[in-house]
Amino acid sequence: MDKQILYSATKPTGKLTLGNYIGAIKQWAELQDKYNSFFCIADLHSLTIDVDRQELKDNIYNQIATFLAFGIDPQKSIIYCQSQVHEHAELAWIMNCTSYFGEASRMTQFKDAKAKNKNISVGLFTYPMLMASDILLYDTDIVPVGVDQMQHVELCRNLAQRFNFKYGETFVVPRGIIPKTGAKIMGLQNPEKKMAKSGDNVNDVIFIEDDDDTIIRKFKRAVTDSQNRIKYSEDQPGVSNLLTIYSCMKNISIEEAEQHFQGFGYGELKTQTAYAVIEVLSPIRKKLQELKSNKKYLESVIQEGAKKASIIARKKLSKVYKKVGLLAL
Repeated sequence: MDKQILYSATKPTGKLTLGNYIGAIKQWAELQDKYNSFFCIADLHSLTIDVDRQELKDNIYNQIATFLAFGIDPQKSIIYCQSQVHEHAELAWIMNCTSYFGEASRMTQFKDAKAKNKNISVGLFTYPMLMASDILLYDTDIVPVGVDQMQHVELCRNLAQRFNFKYGETFVVPRGIIPKTGAKIMGLQNPEKKMAKSGDNVNDVIFIEDDDDTIIRKFKRAVTDSQNRIKYSEDQPGVSNLLTIYSCMKNISIEEAEQHFQGFGYGELKTQTAYAVIEVLSPIRKKLQELKSNKKYLESVIQEGAKKASIIARKKLSKVYKKVGLLAL
């Protein structure tokens, strides 16, 4: 039986965080043996906001290196940059013409951005249609995502079904999967909001490249509460977030983490969680630095991945063009 196809992507805006690792990259390394996997640097998506061009370039190289450092194997998986496979942008136009204004305007990410800033780009509005194109180009079966991206996967499913109904069977209808633990890692200073690489408070976020001392310092400052009990519950978001991080780093259940910390105070919870993170990140950080210094190798991974992805994407786009009545010569 052929393996199912898995697709996932991250935007190269800002430094990758512990939340990115737990919610996405950690899963990728674990799933790449089970699925035929595509891992994309979604650089076109980065252009929906104002971004410094040199910083964007640096981040692209940095993310490729991070993927490799965390165990994504270019011999097992296809790793590539979205902008290097032009079929993504071309299929996005077809998806724009397949979607409805109403459903696009209901996307939470767009509504949140609109509420905060009146001067947002049309690209941010059509972001979900480009994301749908990313997924549909490769006959994707499985899309591992965080909770906040599931709405976009549902739109992708709707677009695939709508296109198939109108033009005949063309796209596989993908399924989004959310990790049982760690789908949404929250901030250390504000545990009611997602840990974000674009946040204003650096103490709220653990970056992949933070050194050991910085990680310890940030965890020691983490917000907990006054209840003085280590229990996963809605009324203890800070404690629950630390338990989630600890369990993900140790590959144990939340219940096992709770049992481990029975009889301990918050100080010990913070310290042990910090060291659990360091135990995972330190050797990877060393490997990451080695990879970042080898730009030629990173470029070879990008080029080879783009070649492999392009062959598949070109075939799918040609089929779509024929279905809608465009020439595919």
